[in-house]
Amino acid sequence: MDLIQAILLAIVEGLTEYLPVSSTAHMIFVSSAYGIQEDEFVKLFQTAIQFGAILAVVALYWRKFFDFSKLNFYKKLVLAVIPALVLGKLFDEAIDQVLGETIYIAIMLIIGGFVLIFIDKYFKNPKTTKEEDITVKQAVTIGFWQCLAMMPGTSRSAASIIGGMQQGLSRQVAAEFSFFLAVPTMAAVTVYSIVLKKYESGRIGYEILLDNPDNLKLFLLGNVIAFIVSIIAIKFFIGIIKKYGFKPWGYYRIIAGALLLLYFGYLK
Repeated sequence: MDLIQAILLAIVEGLTEYLPVSSTAHMIFVSSAYGIQEDEFVKLFQTAIQFGAILAVVALYWRKFFDFSKLNFYKKLVLAVIPALVLGKLFDEAIDQVLGETIYIAIMLIIGGFVLIFIDKYFKNPKTTKEEDITVKQAVTIGFWQCLAMMPGTSRSAASIIGGMQQGLSRQVAAEFSFFLAVPTMAAVTVYSIVLKKYESGRIGYEILLDNPDNLKLFLLGNVIAFIVSIIAIKFFIGIIKKYGFKPWGYYRIIAGALLLLYFGYLK
């Protein structure tokens, strides 16, 4: 992977990680379209640049994350992330295998699109309109909903937002809690991919990073770009859902899924 390809993937990560459109699907499409060879470093890079996206949420909501007087906030996040940590570890190999199946990713994009089109009509009367009113039960339930994103193409953001609205959260509160929940979730995934996960050659992630000075440079640059672009994407997303709800993202997912089916030759 060269410098331009790394920048491109980082921009895609930043744009799509917090939108309900599946960053995985966009990464796969861009990698294929631009001929990015999926070696060990590319796999690590695609996962580990989520660290930059994590920092974007912390930067935007720093008052919330560093208000240590509100321990309930941290308690809810810790409990909500447990389902993803447990199930993610159990199904790690199965998830890696499905990641290569573009037809499943495209289908899940389309299915999720139809869900987002109708979600605002189905959940009309939210009962929870402030983050501090989210209960532990609601937080844990949203954590289980987030696990649906283990199926590539589902979107972690979409799964957790839909789960939040199903639990009675307003769409803005559901979206913001999805952002908060992303921090421990993606932090754990990033640490696992760098410190613990063994790749095809048997090397651990940090060994791949340190194997080549260029790898580390691309990794650091990718995280910086993902951080900047994620900040813009989060502000844009919140503005869209306040004004239009989730319907525009539903239509986008359906169109993107159909284009993927066409691009990879499933529709002829």
